[in-house]
Amino acid sequence: MAAWSRKSYRTARAALVRVASPVCRGEGGDPVKWGHAPIHASKQSSTRAVAEERKQTVERTLSIIKPDAVAKGAIGDILKTFCDAGLTIIAMKLIHLDEDGARGFYAVHKERPFFTDLVAFMTSGPVVVSVLEGEGAIAKNRELMGATDSTQAEAGTIRARFGTDIERNAVHGSDGPDTARIEIGYFFNASEIQAPVEAL
Repeated sequence: MAAWSRKSYRTARAALVRVASPVCRGEGGDPVKWGHAPIHASKQSSTRAVAEERKQTVERTLSIIKPDAVAKGAIGDILKTFCDAGLTIIAMKLIHLDEDGARGFYAVHKERPFFTDLVAFMTSGPVVVSVLEGEGAIAKNRELMGATDSTQAEAGTIRARFGTDIERNAVHGSDGPDTARIEIGYFFNASEIQAPVEAL
């Protein structure tokens, strides 16, 4: 199994810098630091409305870069794909799942015929788990990943680029808000998420 390349490691560290230095996009698309300029009273209500509307559309989703993609040295490229799409990484760690951990995470599939092979694959090497945040993050991440079967994934998607088939498909992403909440809580506690957390 291939180890992380120095380039991939540096790229992963660079992605984490985004956690400590949040940015927003200006009207021209350029990153703009959150500022502290005074807001005129006449604009306060509209600013609050926009902030509230954005808050309602911002989501969090769990991402897993699977053992096959880690072995290919694709960590940096995949993290860059997330960031380039406007998703912010607010938590991330490299772990090696044991059998109990993999069985617990994929318990919903325990009656399926592929369950044993899935557990064996997910414990075959290290994975990178992360929490992605952004407007429509769940759907956006699934669009970036591509179809579950890598051979059917649209060109340019993560699975088309780094996956092999329906099992060795490079990445996992939550499929809905309720699932995301459960999956994030499976790997991260509140102190590990570098953003406001009400509850997991």
